[in-house]
Amino acid sequence: MSDVSDWWRTSIIEMEPGRINLRGHPVQDLIGNVSFAQMIWLMVRGDMPSQAQAALFEAALVSAVDHGPQAPSIAAARMAVTCGLDLNNAMASAVNMLGDVHGGAGQQAVEMYHFVRSHSGDLGAALTDWQAEHGKILPGFGHRFHKPTDPRAPRLMALVREAAAQGVVDGGFADLAEGIQAWVSDQKGRPLAMNIDGATAVIYAELGFDAPLARGLFCLSRSVGILAHAWEQTQQGGRNKGPTPPSYRWTYDKP
Repeated sequence: MSDVSDWWRTSIIEMEPGRINLRGHPVQDLIGNVSFAQMIWLMVRGDMPSQAQAALFEAALVSAVDHGPQAPSIAAARMAVTCGLDLNNAMASAVNMLGDVHGGAGQQAVEMYHFVRSHSGDLGAALTDWQAEHGKILPGFGHRFHKPTDPRAPRLMALVREAAAQGVVDGGFADLAEGIQAWVSDQKGRPLAMNIDGATAVIYAELGFDAPLARGLFCLSRSVGILAHAWEQTQQGGRNKGPTPPSYRWTYDKP
């Protein structure tokens, strides 16, 4: 039977009739004793965060839950509901839109922070090398709506500073991110916001999450807003709604 039992291998869950252990913890001991944020950490990382780590982690998750129906993922969820899809289908449609451009900047920002931190040159040289390889846009900085400040970022950075003062994190990635913000603002000749992706990337990097997890965690966070909007649209009704009202037409390029 080893060829069957070893088909999947996991250290996440042990389960048999009458027993469920998650990362070695009986599920009944977790229920009512750990927060959802702690549970996410435990499942992904394998250990239990301290209360202070969990609080900072939860702040990042809370901050990214929604950004309105103009966000493609949220719009997709609402349109999906009006097409007759159930909530789970609407949520899946929306999450599947969280790619490199919409939803992936947090992962890219963590990668950039580590790249800059390990670079042998100064900050400007590191960022110039990053741009040469990845393009001129620095992930985590600038916002098409929030100028010159994304209201979420200063609050998150303040929490990082508080955590650093308490020894929960070392604050190095926060220093780095603020240095990048100053550098790119100087290059642009105007103040440029650190956005939600840049700020949450600081938290995930400070807490030791691998860069790809930043995208997965963003998907978890934004799923809350996606569910809320899909459910609201269900209550409002509407049938077969497209991205614009029927009286508006697209631009037709004549052949």
